[in-house]
Amino acid sequence: QVQLVESGGGLVQAGGSLRLSCAASGTIISVNAMGWYRQAPGKQRELVAVISSGGSTNYLDSVKGRFTISRDKAKNTVTLQMNSLKVEDTAVYYCNLFGSSYWGKGTQVTVSS
Repeated sequence: QVQLVESGGGLVQAGGSLRLSCAASGTIISVNAMGWYRQAPGKQRELVAVISSGGSTNYLDSVKGRFTISRDKAKNTVTLQMNSLKVEDTAVYYCNLFGSSYWGKGTQVTVSS
């Protein structure tokens, strides 16, 4: 059974940083593509960043240059480093075994002005 557990969310002022982590069990992150999504109130869930099994990455245009997705094979975790946060980054962030129906429960990120 695949389980994904996010952590690292919280409240931060605009311009600050947060580091989200997604701990996986029941699957090996290094052989799968992994994605981070977010959903703001009243909006659809959107893909923020994805890392392929080969290590290539892609980002939502609005976070390019500010967010970095990476993985730790030894810990079987995927992280999302978020810098220069903006109020519009406020959302619940979810980890996903990319292309699958496996999701974490999400972690709230709130950026205040």
